[in-house]
Amino acid sequence: MDATRAARGGEATVRTLTAAPALGPLLLRGALRSPLKRTPHTGAPLPGTRLVLPSARIDARRLAAYAEVCGFPEPGPEVPLPLPYPHVPAFPLAMRVLTERAFPLPVLGLVHTAIEVTRPGPPLLPGDRPELSVHAAALVPHRRGTEVVVVTEARLDGELVWESRSRYLARHPVPPGSAPAPGEPMTTEPAPAEPATTDGGAERAVEWRLPGGLGRRYGSASGDRNPIHLHPLTARLFGFPRAIAHGMWTFARCLAEADRQGGPELRGGQPVAARAAFRAPVLLPGTVRCVLRDAGAGATAFTLRSGDGRTHLDGEARYGDVNGDEGEGPAGTAPGDRDLGPQGPTGAGSGSGSGTGSGDLSGGTSAPRA
Repeated sequence: MDATRAARGGEATVRTLTAAPALGPLLLRGALRSPLKRTPHTGAPLPGTRLVLPSARIDARRLAAYAEVCGFPEPGPEVPLPLPYPHVPAFPLAMRVLTERAFPLPVLGLVHTAIEVTRPGPPLLPGDRPELSVHAAALVPHRRGTEVVVVTEARLDGELVWESRSRYLARHPVPPGSAPAPGEPMTTEPAPAEPATTDGGAERAVEWRLPGGLGRRYGSASGDRNPIHLHPLTARLFGFPRAIAHGMWTFARCLAEADRQGGPELRGGQPVAARAAFRAPVLLPGTVRCVLRDAGAGATAFTLRSGDGRTHLDGEARYGDVNGDEGEGPAGTAPGDRDLGPQGPTGAGSGSGSGTGSGDLSGGTSAPRA
């Protein structure tokens, strides 16, 4: 059930939901409608629908499972939600936007290419009941197709306290002359400046051994049970040799490691912003290394690589005071030329202060927490 009304001062339609939609039927709807979508282009109209879920409840059991599999501290009444966590209860709303009949891109094969998260207000707590809203903000050109920018917001008493901007790529042939030239930004938005590294800043690295069931564990915690993450047999239906890790798990796990390696203490407060570019999928089971380094201005940069040197993700976490008054979020993510791999439609270790650590995420062993 939902209520629909025209938004004041614009053409957008605000649709208020009484409950979060179920993801399973949305994935099925997206799969059935995808073959009917025409070749997308940046001039295609977006539906202009803003979905709103007032007073969203944080599921304590799901939050605990999420914190465990991602390596965040054990939840408690006064423990702030992990910075990326609001993406979890809001994800069904995003999927409903992406699977609408009027949405121009096919949901099958969408690639999650980047995410930027900012916390302009006080951190959300497990007992809060935020209003969640999701809308598709823009279509932008990409050298391999068209990207959609999906904006998710969380509000408490009308105040914006959390926001994310995700980019999802629909691959399709690009007419000659319409794609960015080599060396130019891949989207219509300016690329961010590279973070300045501090002289003499030592890299810290930790190795994680990822079990084949990691996708099922994160899927159970997040609700995202996309078949490419669950089992080799279902992943092969979509062209993968094995199941792949959720892109949002790699992002969350790197953020948890940045926190664990002293981010809040060394950088002056809680994480207030983070961004990441998803470069290539992580096959399961597998072994990866998370490399962290000082990025200056109260920030920690992180990169996730496999043993052969392939980069799967890189990003940055920025820290400030607990009220969100310090620092600005990282610049909008518009990654440069990168080896993109599907992270699914939308589709773990210990270490010391320096040097290299290792960890095993196999079986029921939980990731170490701060």
